[in-house]
Amino acid sequence: MEDVEVQVLDPETEFLASKRETGNEWELFKENVRPLKRGRNVSVLNDALKAHTQNQLKKSLLEERRRLIEAIDEYQGDDPLHPWIQCIKWIQEAFPSAGDSSGLVLIYEQSVRAFWHSDRYKDDFRYLKVWLEYAENCNDAQVIYNFLDANDIGKTHAAYYIAYALHLESKSKMKAANEILNLGISRSAQPIEKLRDAYKKFLLRSMKTQNANNSEDSMENNNAPVRSFGTVLAGEENRRQTTENSNLAKKILKPEQVQRAPLSVYNDRNVDTIGQPSKLKTDFNPWQTLGTRAERNKENNSIPAKWTSYKVPQRPGPRAGGSTTQGACIQVFVDEECSEKSKTGGETESGRTSSLQLTEMDGKNIKKETELLRENPLRNFPSKSLPR
Repeated sequence: MEDVEVQVLDPETEFLASKRETGNEWELFKENVRPLKRGRNVSVLNDALKAHTQNQLKKSLLEERRRLIEAIDEYQGDDPLHPWIQCIKWIQEAFPSAGDSSGLVLIYEQSVRAFWHSDRYKDDFRYLKVWLEYAENCNDAQVIYNFLDANDIGKTHAAYYIAYALHLESKSKMKAANEILNLGISRSAQPIEKLRDAYKKFLLRSMKTQNANNSEDSMENNNAPVRSFGTVLAGEENRRQTTENSNLAKKILKPEQVQRAPLSVYNDRNVDTIGQPSKLKTDFNPWQTLGTRAERNKENNSIPAKWTSYKVPQRPGPRAGGSTTQGACIQVFVDEECSEKSKTGGETESGRTSSLQLTEMDGKNIKKETELLRENPLRNFPSKSLPR
């Protein structure tokens, strides 16, 4: 048998033979890619970035997202959190910018709301990670951490205390961040080595911040004048110089003033100066008296009357006892679809939140709901679950 020779192609020839348009879309749109801690798949990233220019590919991404969301409600396995995690990971890969139209924030909110009352997932690290990622996408993450603290979610993991302390540190609440890290160490949150290492780094950062503030204060004190005698002397010298100049000017102007005649004031002799003051007195006489008390309070002379004596005019016509109650009742129109949704409720039979809400929304509604969740991340939670 003859040996079959296998031709090995170089990468450039292989790319040309594949007839692909380009394989480096991430180079063109890398400023729109949000980094992930676990990294990204370059091939999936290129396909996702092609959706900026290809409408057909964008439609296929939306259809795949719809399929994954529907698979969450159809899941019948032992781990109902697993399809939520898979859907979140796929959206993070397929929508690299993680914008408002991606629906990622809605998936975060619906997933955490589906299991907040389940004791099974309170100490699940995957569930805690979803909460922490949701907090990163909210305007005020303090609401999220207050909810986790009130419902005892994730308190056995070091990631909860580290993320909470970083949030407080970003708000310049160094004392509160120190207390949170010490609380996690006292509770032996796992892994404890990671928590202790994070606490050491926090102490180093706080010391650097304190030293920087002290150095800035010392520089301001050094630049400030110790005593104000220099400025006082400078002002005294200026005043002395101005007085000397004024004296010199007076000496120069004295001979000229002696030679000149005094300035004559013009006086109009045709005006009757004797009658003028009397006229002014007559004009200003009314202002010298305030008048009587009755004249000053003339706006309040009207006497109040009883309002009960006034009757509202009624519509003419017969009035029956039962017809008035029936006529006053206004029937509010309710759409049939909305009434069916209100009867079924927002949860399925298994107690999980229905995720089909996202599939029924278009781009504008998804963006609007995302903005509302960023402002109030717990807006759809029951009031009994919120911290008081």
